[in-house]
Amino acid sequence: MVRRLDVTGSNGLRLAAWEFSDMPKSGPEAEPGDGPREGRPPAPANGVLLLHGLMGRAAHWADTARWLSGRYRAVGLDQRGHGRSEQPTGGEGQDPYAREEFVADAEAAIEQLGLAPVALIGHSMGALTAWQLAAKRPDLVHALIICDMKAAALGEQSQREWEEWFTSWPVPFATLADVRRWFGEDDPALERPQPSRGDFFCEVMTEREDGWGPLFSRRQMLQVREAWVHDAHWDELARVVCPTLVVRGIDGELGRAEAQEMVRVLPRGIYAEVPEAGHLMHLDQPADWRRVVEPFLQAVLPADG
Repeated sequence: MVRRLDVTGSNGLRLAAWEFSDMPKSGPEAEPGDGPREGRPPAPANGVLLLHGLMGRAAHWADTARWLSGRYRAVGLDQRGHGRSEQPTGGEGQDPYAREEFVADAEAAIEQLGLAPVALIGHSMGALTAWQLAAKRPDLVHALIICDMKAAALGEQSQREWEEWFTSWPVPFATLADVRRWFGEDDPALERPQPSRGDFFCEVMTEREDGWGPLFSRRQMLQVREAWVHDAHWDELARVVCPTLVVRGIDGELGRAEAQEMVRVLPRGIYAEVPEAGHLMHLDQPADWRRVVEPFLQAVLPADG
């Protein structure tokens, strides 16, 4: 099950958060933490906030959030300009996609939804938001999982490559099957087929009169990315005091050497890999992703509040 929760973000922006849950088990298959037992009120669950990456939405966390909900209160946030959250316009002299705006939105979600002490799980851009918030508000964040996000600056060349890639999209797509095929198989940026990538993009397309196109503005996505690609983020990483798991897919964007350096810089860092997975490791190899993440959370975040 999933229900929408409305959040007021930075500068009054309307954000959509989504609380995921699974129906509790009963009978001999039930396990501790699956749900309340008859005659006992449910214990208050600690919160987990899931933050998607660039172009993503909370729905990309659905499978992860559902197994988390057996022990925790699992909420995914559509970040500004993504999913069902508003696209900010910004006033004069304001950058509506500045990094501090994303951090303030996540901070507002935690406080308004009563999720603290929270475990933050962030993928790519969402991981950067998560560790910047953990550095800013250690009182709110009990644990952190960084999923395939670099701390080093990516540089102007990276931004130009993304601009060229956005231009190459053959939009509009006639069908969702065409979306799945192009992003999962035919995109020249791919070295080999990635079915999970096709599934990822199917989740962020909407049907219009002329066919299927993205929910988001590609121009705005470049603006979002502009706010972090030119800077390194090691100093903020060093200020994260909570236990932190740095996870990379073997074929992802975060290299082993940089991931291990991130662990060294973190005061309480732990390193993990998901085999046979790329950047979208939680979609590529969901069972292995769970085997990496679940023990870490059980060790650092109690199931009961």
